[in-house]
Order: sequence, then C-alpha cells, then structure tokens
Amino acid sequence: MDRNSRKIVIAIDGHSSCGKSTFAKAIAARLGYIFIDTGAMYRSVTLYALENGGIVGGIVDEDAIVALLDQIDITFRFNPARGASDIYVNGEYVEGKIRTIEVSNFVSAVSSIAAVRTKLVAMQQQLGRQRGVVMDGRDIGTVVFPDAELKIFMTADAKVRAERRFAELKAKGDDVCFEEILENVIARDKADSNRAISPLRKADDAIVLDNSFMTVEQQMEWFDAQLDRVLSL
Repeated sequence: MDRNSRKIVIAIDGHSSCGKSTFAKAIAARLGYIFIDTGAMYRSVTLYALENGGIVGGIVDEDAIVALLDQIDITFRFNPARGASDIYVNGEYVEGKIRTIEVSNFVSAVSSIAAVRTKLVAMQQQLGRQRGVVMDGRDIGTVVFPDAELKIFMTADAKVRAERRFAELKAKGDDVCFEEILENVIARDKADSNRAISPLRKADDAIVLDNSFMTVEQQMEWFDAQLDRVLSL
C-alpha cells in the first residue's frame, strides 16, 4: 500500500533516554507526519513548577502545581533548521531549559499528578485527531491512543541509556556526573513503572524494540518492516 494514501497514529512508549524522541522524529520526517514529544510537555510543566513555586526546596507541592496548570500554554513550532518542532511555554522557547538534570529529577513526580496527566492527555488527543501523527511518551499506546494502528515499546540497557544521556549533556557543555545520571535513569524507571496513574507498561499489542546496540539506520530498517506489515492489514 502507498504510505501516503493512509494516515495512521504511531504510538511510541518506553523507558527514559532510550532514544524515543530521536526515533519518532526520524519517522515523522520520513512519512511527513507531525511529531509530538509528550515527554517535553511533562518536562515543560515541571520547569514551570520549578520557576513558579510549585517545587520549592526539592519538595513537590501538588496543590500548588495544580493551581498553576491554567497558567500554562504549551505549543509546538516547526523549526526548519532542526527539521523538527520546538516547544514553547507561554510563548517562551524552552527546549534547552527542559533538558536539565534538575528537571529530570522532578519530572516523574510531576507526571504522576492526576490533574497534570488529565490536562496533557486531553491536549495530546486533540493534537492527534487528524491522524498522521507520531507521538512518544510513557502511556501513548495504553492511555492516549489505545486505538493507535502501530504501537512500539522501546527499551535499552540502563547503562547504555545513561551513557547516551551523559554524552548529550556533555556536548551541550553541562557539568554532569555519569553516576548521577545513571542513578536518575534507574530512579525514573522505577517511578514511571510504579506510579498509580498511567504507569509505564507495554501495551498488549505493542512491538518491543530493544535498541541497546542498534544504530539509527538499523532502527529505521526495523521500523519500515513494521509499518509495511501494518499497512498491508
């Protein structure tokens, strides 16, 4: 089947720092789909909470964060230089600010707040109503789009993921410690998988992709085979 004749929703879930966004962006570029980074949306709420009294002294104030939600407007704007969409909070470009280790340390706790998830899931579902969307996160195939035509669950060895994250932050000039990043990766896995609301889990009909030792090119070859299978059904 001609890939352009049928638009579908592609849901990509998985553990932190396993390359979900890079993979999803490559898929979107190849198919001419819209890429929506849901992890960036949760990171944006976390950043806003850090900057506006929702997280003080390392303590997450759930009531304060819920009170802030109506003040938060999240938008995506296509950046031709990157060939991808940048995220803005209330009109402010926050791509770099949401990727810090400080935001990483609190994003799982913020993501577990029911009101936060309700607000962002509604936004995500609205963005994907026209199909032709690639969306990555923690609960896309189980909660946001349980009817997605293609569901992928990505994972990789924790040390491999920490090494990738360490290299990414060092390349940006951040002064980071590998051991701290590894601890963060392991802690996030535990928090994401054990939270009461929308825990990270593989949808029953999702296909597992362990990319611990795969190049981006190898991942795309694997994806092409999966897409062709789905479109032929």
